[in-house]
Amino acid sequence: MKEIPLLDVNLDKTFEEYESKFKALADKKRLEIMYELTQRGKVCVCDLCEIFQMPQSKISYHLKILLSAGLIKKETKGTWSYYMLNDEQVNHLLSEELCCLFRG
Repeated sequence: MKEIPLLDVNLDKTFEEYESKFKALADKKRLEIMYELTQRGKVCVCDLCEIFQMPQSKISYHLKILLSAGLIKKETKGTWSYYMLNDEQVNHLLSEELCCLFRG
């Protein structure tokens, strides 16, 4: 009888979270958006549309992916939404935590 190894649920969840973040980063436009957020701080969608000369729907699509991955934050004031980099999460990607997962 072959024994089925138990999955480390916490480790599996950690890998899924990193997968989501790296998938979000695997797009040039999203990296450019993150760079602009780094340079400008809080930015509304309308400003990003001007910067990138793209329709609001396309910018919003990229922002949704970055937001879902936790790489950016959203602040709503009235009818305006402002986006900013989630410094804690971005710094976490290059942290000792990720490096330690792959050290012997």
